[in-house]
Amino acid sequence: MTTTTTTAQDFGAFIRSTRKAQGLRQDELAGVAGVGIRFIVDLEAGKPTAQLGKALQVLQALGCHVELKPGDEGR
Repeated sequence: MTTTTTTAQDFGAFIRSTRKAQGLRQDELAGVAGVGIRFIVDLEAGKPTAQLGKALQVLQALGCHVELKPGDEGR
C-alpha cells in the first residue's frame, strides 16, 4: 500500500490504521519501537511537533519506510 500525506493528521491516521491492521495495541507498538506510549498516542492524533527520529522508529517497527520526492514545480 502506498500513501501520500502532507499533514501530521494524515500521517497519524496512517500509523493508526497500519498498527490496527497488524493487530497491535498502542502499548505493544511503543515497546517494539522503543518509544513511550504517550508518543504513540500523540503521533496517531496528528501532533505536528512529534519528533521525526521517533516517528521514523515507529514506521520501521511497523515495517514501513518513507519515500521523499519533490513536489510540483511552482510551489
